[in-house]
This record gives sequence, C-alpha cells and structure tokens, in this order.
Amino acid sequence: MVKVGIIGASGYGGVQLVRLLLEHPGVEITYLGGSSSAGTAFGDIYPHLGWSLPIEDLPPEAVRQRCDVVFLSLPNGLAAQLAPPLLAQGCRVLDLSADYRFRDLNVYTQWYREPRSDQSIAQSAVYGLPELYRDEIATAQLVGCPGCYPTASLLALLPLIKQELIDLTSIVIDAKSGTSGGGRQAKTNLLLAEAEGSVGAYGIGNHRHTPEIEQICSRVAGQEIILQFTPHLIPMVRGILATVYGQLRDPGLGKDELLTIYRWFYRSAPWVRVLGGYPQTKWAWGTNLCFWA
Repeated sequence: MVKVGIIGASGYGGVQLVRLLLEHPGVEITYLGGSSSAGTAFGDIYPHLGWSLPIEDLPPEAVRQRCDVVFLSLPNGLAAQLAPPLLAQGCRVLDLSADYRFRDLNVYTQWYREPRSDQSIAQSAVYGLPELYRDEIATAQLVGCPGCYPTASLLALLPLIKQELIDLTSIVIDAKSGTSGGGRQAKTNLLLAEAEGSVGAYGIGNHRHTPEIEQICSRVAGQEIILQFTPHLIPMVRGILATVYGQLRDPGLGKDELLTIYRWFYRSAPWVRVLGGYPQTKWAWGTNLCFWA
C-alpha cells in the first residue's frame, strides 16, 4: 500500500485528488496538508465525500514519516519552495502547478514572473502526461503534472506530430474551459452574475499554457513549434473542450484513416477514448477520461 499525502488538499485540485485516490485500491491517504486551513477537518469543508482527515501543516521530515508520495496542489511558485526539501527527505513528489513543467526555467520566469534558483531540480522533473511519458513517470522522483488546456490540446496533437502527418506551421488551438479552472479563490470574472450566459476569449497571445504546449510539441517533433492558442471561458463549472486545427500533409487522409491512427496510438492508454462521433464535456465529469473525435 502506497502512503500518499496531499498538500493543498482544500482546493479544487486537492479535493479531486482525494476523491480519485479514495477509490484507488493501492493507495492510503495518510496526510492532508495546508496552512490557511490547518486545524480544520477535511469533512467539514467537503462533507459530500463522507470521509475526513484533519488538515495539518507539518515540516518535510514529519511528512516523510507518514508519506511515500506527496502531491502538491498549490498556486504557482509555492511548489518550488516545498518540493526540494520533500525530495531531500526521500519523498516522491507530483506537482500540479506549473513550477516543474518546464526544463528551462528562463521560460518559466518569462511567463510566470517568479524568480527561481532550482534549475537542476527542474531539469530532473518528468512531464506527467502518461500517454507520452508513462515509463519515465513510473520511476521519477519528481513529476510536473501538465496543465488542463495542455492535456486536452496535446492529446489531440501528439499522434499527428509523431507520425509527421501535420504541417507544423499550421497549428491553431481553440479551447474552452469551465469556471472551476480558475481555482477556488474568489475572482470577479468567475462569479455567476458575470460568467452566466456569456462566452469570452481571454489571454489571447499571452496565456501561460502556450509555452507549455509548444515545449512538448517541439520536443516530440524535434524542432521548434510556434502555434496559435486561444482560450475561452464558458459558463459551466467543469470541463475542457479543445478544437485543434492543422493542415494535413496528405490531403487524401480521411476520417476513417485518422480514427485508425488515433486508436492505434492510444491503444494502451486506458483514459483516452477515441470516438467516431463528437464528444461532450459532461461525459468526462468526475473522471480522468479524455474523449477524442
């Protein structure tokens, strides 16, 4: 049984981790960490799960005594402070923020405006997309879990890039996210009165997930890729829909051939479902499934 801790358990990412891990037969949650919510029972914050453990704020050495693996579900910038001492104690760390998604911290600093001095640790991190780096994740001490928009976008693009089927200069991503993607902290633009009945683009040309998507696409292609990514906020609580456009190098490639290519590529990926029809975001609610069509 793997003993797991979650730091930042009271946020939206943290509560989904708790819910999913409670259903995992090989995992025992032994520590819930948080500073602002320390001293509160998890069940008082999320009573619908029917499960509770006190939220604490322990030092790394005490966390290691309880945990083999630690998830960091924290705002950008905080994981880079907590991961090094946890790693030094021998914990395996999975970071849900952007702190360890970039091998080159100059790119991170440019987009996230956070000074960093842990370049060697960042270079050791494995990008946590199992459909691409499953074997590396299995042995990694530090995993930088991918962002929401990058996960949807990359799963759509990877087969085309790896098989050299797409013009790499033609990639356009039109993506839409529910309001929970903005986190649990109150923000005016995410209020029901502001978001309901309205769809709007944001972060055009400067969204922080752009370099993350470009980094992985470039790594897979073996050359630099610059693409167009436009996110939208849509009035629903949860879900991501990414519509990805690109010019196929073979104009004769049809839908049936593409379905065959995608089904073969994701044949060993149990959380990716390749469909013949068009998916809906509601189908993925409460799961870690991704649908492609």
